[in-house]
Amino acid sequence: MSEKYYRPDWAPDNAGKEFAASVVAGVDGDHDGMPVPYLNIPRRRLLTLDEYVAGVINTDRNILGRAITLVESNAQSHFDMGQKLLQRLLPYTGKSIRIGITGVPGAGKSTFIEALGMHLCEQGHKVAVLAVDPSSTVTRGSILGDKTRMELLSRNKNTFIRPSPSNGTLGGVARKSRETILVCEAAGFDVILVETVGVGQSETTVRSMVDFFLLLMIAGAGDELQGIKKGIMELADALLVNKADGDNKIRAKAACIDYNRALHYLAQATEGWYTKAYTCSSLNGEGIEGVWSVINNFRQNVASSGVFEKRRKRQNLDWVYSMVEEHLRTSFFNNTHVGAIRTQIEEAVISGNIPPTVAAQMLIEKYED
Repeated sequence: MSEKYYRPDWAPDNAGKEFAASVVAGVDGDHDGMPVPYLNIPRRRLLTLDEYVAGVINTDRNILGRAITLVESNAQSHFDMGQKLLQRLLPYTGKSIRIGITGVPGAGKSTFIEALGMHLCEQGHKVAVLAVDPSSTVTRGSILGDKTRMELLSRNKNTFIRPSPSNGTLGGVARKSRETILVCEAAGFDVILVETVGVGQSETTVRSMVDFFLLLMIAGAGDELQGIKKGIMELADALLVNKADGDNKIRAKAACIDYNRALHYLAQATEGWYTKAYTCSSLNGEGIEGVWSVINNFRQNVASSGVFEKRRKRQNLDWVYSMVEEHLRTSFFNNTHVGAIRTQIEEAVISGNIPPTVAAQMLIEKYED
C-alpha cells in the first residue's frame, strides 16, 4: 500500500486486496493543507448587556438576532443574561399589534404573510415575522425554510423574519416566542406576525400570546365540514378563505358564506367583537387591504372598551404560570431520584406489570422525597 494511504483500524484482519477502503494520510498544514494564518479567525466577541440593549433599540439586525438567540437559549448563563436584557427592554415594549396566523397545511400562510407584510411596509409599518416550523419527532430538527417562501418580504429593510423550531411544543409555537415578541417590539417593530405550524385544536397557546388571531382556510379541498372545527374557530377573531382567485374564486366565496353561517352558533373569541369570515387572494393581493382594515377596526374596538388591556394583563399571568410549569417539568426529569428508577418503571409499564397510574405515583413520590 502507498505511503499516502493506510488501512483503517476497523478493517477486518483477514481482509485481502479486495477490501477497497483506505484512509488518506494527513497533509502538511492545519486543515486541508491551508496555512495556519488563514485559520486564525477570531471568535465572535461576547456582547455586554449595554451593547445588547443599545443594539436592539437601534434595530441593529445583527445584535437583534443575537439577542433573540440569547433569550431562546437553554444554557443557564444565557438565561440569566437574557432575563436581565428583557428587564432592560421592558419599557420599550407593548406598542405593537400582535397577530397570530394559523391554518390547515396548504392554506398559504407564508404566501399570505408576505402579501400582508409587503402591504404594511408600503404603509410605513415595521413588520417582524416569527415563523415557527414543525420539528421532526425523529431528529428534532426543522427545515426553517420560511425565508425562502417570503423572498420579497425578506429583502425589505422594514421587516425582520425569525424562523424558529417548534420543538414539539403544543400549539405549534416556539417555547420562547413570548420573549422574542418583546425583543422585536423593543427594536421598533409595530406589527408582530406569529405564524404557527397549524396543528389543529391545540392552538390555544397561540391565542394566549397575541391580540388578534387569524385562521386561514381554503375551499375546494374536500368535505367543507372538515374545516368547521368548533375548537379552533372559537379562538379566531377572523376567518380568511385564502386562494380566492381563478377558478377557485366562486368556491371560496361559497365557503365564506358557509363559515359565516356556522359562526352565528359559536361563542365569540373576544368580548364585544363578532368574528366573521372573509376572502382574499395572496397571489394577486385582492382582499389584503380589507384584512388589515378588519384588524385595525378590531384594535380600535377592543382598545376603547378596555378589552385589549385586560387581555394583555391576563396573557402576562398565563406567561408566569407557563414558565412555572416548564420549570417544574425540567426539575422533575432532571431529578436524580427520578432518574434512578425511571428506566425500571418504564420497562414495568411496557411489560404490563404495573398500570400507568401507579407508575406515575411512584415517580412523583420519588421526586417529592
